[in-house]
Amino acid sequence: MPEPTLHLAVALDGLGWHPAAWRLSHADPAAPLFPRWWAALVGQAEQAALDLVTIEDSLDLQSSLPDGPDGRVDQLRGRLDALLVAARIAPLTRHIGLVPTTSVTHTEPFHVSTAVATLDHVSGGRAGWRPRISARRAEAGHFGRRELPPPDPTRLAEPERARLVGDLFAEAADAVEVVRRLWDSWQDDAEIRDAPTGRFVDRDRLHYTDFTGRWFSVKGPSIVPRPPQGQPVVAVLAHATVPYTFAARHADVVFVTPTDAAHAETVVAEVRAVEETIGRGGPPLRILADLQVLLDDTPAAARRRRDRLDELHGTAHTCDAATFTGSPAQLADLLAGWRRAGVDGFRLRPAVLPDDLTTITRAVVPALRDRGLFRAGYPGGTLRDLLGLPRPANRYAVAGPR
Repeated sequence: MPEPTLHLAVALDGLGWHPAAWRLSHADPAAPLFPRWWAALVGQAEQAALDLVTIEDSLDLQSSLPDGPDGRVDQLRGRLDALLVAARIAPLTRHIGLVPTTSVTHTEPFHVSTAVATLDHVSGGRAGWRPRISARRAEAGHFGRRELPPPDPTRLAEPERARLVGDLFAEAADAVEVVRRLWDSWQDDAEIRDAPTGRFVDRDRLHYTDFTGRWFSVKGPSIVPRPPQGQPVVAVLAHATVPYTFAARHADVVFVTPTDAAHAETVVAEVRAVEETIGRGGPPLRILADLQVLLDDTPAAARRRRDRLDELHGTAHTCDAATFTGSPAQLADLLAGWRRAGVDGFRLRPAVLPDDLTTITRAVVPALRDRGLFRAGYPGGTLRDLLGLPRPANRYAVAGPR
C-alpha cells in the first residue's frame, strides 16, 4: 500500500462548534469543565490515529457577536485554559499531537514559551502551539494596556483599520520569534548532569536571546531546557493574504478555510506564492483545510439535525469555515476531492461533541482508509515526525568539540 499523505486533525471546542450543540449533545452540559471530558475526546481521536487535536481558547467569553458579550443565557459560556488542559491530558496519551491556542496580543511570550516547552517535555515531543491575535475590545478591556477601536466589517479597507491589523500581526510575529529563540536558548547538550564532577549544566551552551523590538524586550535564556522536538509545531489559522504571510514566515502548519475544491486550489496556490515571495526556507507549510462537520447515517438525517440545531439557536449558524452536512461516505468523497486540489490534510470541527467526533473516528476515518487516503496507525516519533517536518537545528549551536 502506498504511503498515505493525508493529515487529519480535529478542533475541539466546548461541546461542539455549533452554538446550540449543548442542547443536543449526549454529554452532560458541565462536561467541558472536567478533565475526564477532554481525556475521553482526545483518547477517541488517538484511537483513530489522528495526527493532532487543537484546543480552542480566547481571553473573553464566547459570544455570537464579533466583540463583547451578547447577553444570551441559552448558550455555553466559560472554558478551561487550553494549555493547562493539554498538559493535563498529555500523560494520558501516547501518540497524538496536542496543539493548544493562546493569545499573542495580551500574553507575554516568555510565559508562553515555557508553557509550550513544558508541554513538549511532558508529552514526549507531541506539543504544538496555535498563536492567535485579537482585535477585540472585550479582551483588551481585561488587561487595560491598550485601547482598540470597535470592530466594523464595513471599514476593513480603511487605512486606520489596515494599520491596526498590520500592527497586530507584526506584534504576533515578534511574539513567535521570541518564543522560538527561547526554545533554542538551551542547546541540546547543555545539561551535563555529572555528579562526580559537580557539573550539571554547561553555561556556554545557554544563550541570551537578546531580543529587542517594538513590543517586547526579552533577554533570556529560558528556564526550560530545549524541547524534545527542538521547536514544537507552530500552527496558524489564516483566511487572507496578511495571515498567509504571517504563517509563511513563522509557522509550520496553516489552517485555511476554502469553500469548495476550486477555492481550495486557489488558496493553496496563494499560500505557495506567498512562500516563494518571502523566500521561505526549510520545508513548505503543511496546509490543512478547516471544515465544520455535522454528520449522520443519511444526508436527510444530517439535515434534520442541522435544522434542529439552527432552530434552537434561533437562526442559521454560519462560521468562518465551510460547513458540511451529510453522511460519512459523502464527507470522505469531499475530502478526497479537496485533497486533489492540493491541501495536505484537514482539520475537522465537530458541530456537536462527542457525537460528530464519534462519527468521524468510527465512520469517516475507516472510509478514508478504504480509499487509501489515511494510515492504519501511528508510525511512532514526535509530532514533527508525524507531519513530516525535520527537527530544526539550534540557531545558537556552535560547531566543534564539546
